[in-house]
Amino acid sequence: MMFTNSNGNGVHKVKQNDHHMDRLGARPVGRQSSSQGVEAFSVVPSQVTGMDFLRDPKLYKGMAFSLEERQTLGIHGLLPPRIKTQEEMAEHSMRNLRRFDDPLNKYMFMADLLERNEKLFYKVLSENTEELMPIVYTPTVGLACQKFGLAFKRPKGLFITIHDKGHVYEVLKNWPGQDVRCIVVTDGERILGLGDLGAQGMGIPVGKLALNTAIAGIPPSHTLPITLDVGTNRQELLDDIDYIGLRHKRVTGQEYDDFIDEFMQAVVRRYGQNTLIQFEDFGNHNAFRFLEKYRDKYCTFNDDIQGTASVAVAGILAALKATNTKLKDHTFLFQGAGEAALGIANLIAMAMEKREGVPYEEGLKRVWLKDSKGLIVKDRPDGGISIHKAPWAHEHKPMTDLGEIVKEIKPTVLIGAAAIPNVFTPEIIRDMATFNKQPVIFALSNPTSKAECTAEQAYVHSDGRAVFASGSPFPTYQGFGKTYKPGQGNNAYIFPGTSLGVICTGIHHISDSVFLSSAEGLADMVQDSDLAVGRLYPPLSSLREISVKIATKVAIEAYKSGSASTYPEPEDKEHFIRQQLYDYTYDTSLPARYGWPQEAFKKLEI
Repeated sequence: MMFTNSNGNGVHKVKQNDHHMDRLGARPVGRQSSSQGVEAFSVVPSQVTGMDFLRDPKLYKGMAFSLEERQTLGIHGLLPPRIKTQEEMAEHSMRNLRRFDDPLNKYMFMADLLERNEKLFYKVLSENTEELMPIVYTPTVGLACQKFGLAFKRPKGLFITIHDKGHVYEVLKNWPGQDVRCIVVTDGERILGLGDLGAQGMGIPVGKLALNTAIAGIPPSHTLPITLDVGTNRQELLDDIDYIGLRHKRVTGQEYDDFIDEFMQAVVRRYGQNTLIQFEDFGNHNAFRFLEKYRDKYCTFNDDIQGTASVAVAGILAALKATNTKLKDHTFLFQGAGEAALGIANLIAMAMEKREGVPYEEGLKRVWLKDSKGLIVKDRPDGGISIHKAPWAHEHKPMTDLGEIVKEIKPTVLIGAAAIPNVFTPEIIRDMATFNKQPVIFALSNPTSKAECTAEQAYVHSDGRAVFASGSPFPTYQGFGKTYKPGQGNNAYIFPGTSLGVICTGIHHISDSVFLSSAEGLADMVQDSDLAVGRLYPPLSSLREISVKIATKVAIEAYKSGSASTYPEPEDKEHFIRQQLYDYTYDTSLPARYGWPQEAFKKLEI
């Protein structure tokens, strides 16, 4: 049931009464309601058999099939006689997983569970996020990508190669899902901090979209992982007998660009113009180009640039609470000037302007960056400066050593995003603590082996005064009469909720302001109890609720700015978003049954 009312400005809002929308924008109807929320997979009873319920991971319920279901579907006797609840099966899965010590074995267990029992997988992941996040995502997903050739069993996404150029649309048609709303795509050139992994980078889109469902409730039938295989420049992969991708060097130049253009056009042709396309782990030289090229033409964002920026700025905003300061009080120094660093630097300047009234150009002057050639300054004689780095090129003498730059610039915030391990040396951390009461140190590179420093090193060499966050998880540290629980600045705080908000509101083009709103929404959820233990992010165990709150904030600002296209405008936007979430609880496997009135069976008297 729904009804509309005018807010006095001619804009009609809709009130909901426990319903969901079958159509969000120009979409085919592909969902049906369940008792808990939204079912992601609709079954046509005449087109499935009992064996389909045992073979299809979307339908399979393991030992949770009731006796009536087993008998009616003709699968009685094919399962052990015990009938379990889904909760019992989830507990059994976690006991099995915890038997493994090796994280990669745990990853393989979860991958196998997804291939067998989709709803159970998402229940387990959703309800044990804090424990399983390092398994299905960073840092273990990096190792899984390196071993992907050995681990591949069944398709979880689409591989589209450069040799499919001219036929990308035909390849997309091979994906069985008809109502794709969210695509994560990579070309495998810069996987985490591991570099070029070619086609084996597929682990990233698969992992990201698994989190979209587990954390943000985006139905898995609406997601599609894609790897664009244009070759690899890593010789060890080309020589690897188990490598799964094309065995030649990367195709570049105009042919590559034309291929990406065709892919974007084919997605819109197949799934519609509102389909969200999330770029992941493209090389720096392509990531910026494609973001600028496509951001005003498609519904797209780059998680490495914008998602990383958003979660980092959320941590910085939380650090302001911890240090009782403002953004304009700080000087920021980045170790690294790649897509992540530039994205964060841009959002910092935007946040200064929005929150404190500091003009954007003035905000840029408070941010310094160091790349592989040294400090980015005007007229740098060695290495030059790319167009993307130019806004942060200040008047200063050239410098190359990070330690000397720290002494010279005296930053209050030091951020690492270049995947150079241990570059934040004890001396640098001690220097930061010398001219800052509470030095803010972010070691954002991942996986863990690429971190600029550990949490323990940050605390030890700052005498326990560092305000620390990292891109990979670090254990609790006890020292200086205090217990520290360092927060992980994981993109999973941001991209699932942002994607959910974009999809639900029908945003056509995703501006940086969306990610600033997401950062503010995340920072608002950091409690004093978090700051008391040195944590700049909410607990990972609350990620599902965080994603809904972020999606709600995105929706509020989308309707406020006029960028939303889902109408009528929901009056209660959080309720509206919750009604769209995927329900991972088992529903009945039997079709609906109901009786007819007795008069329907009476013979017609002549």
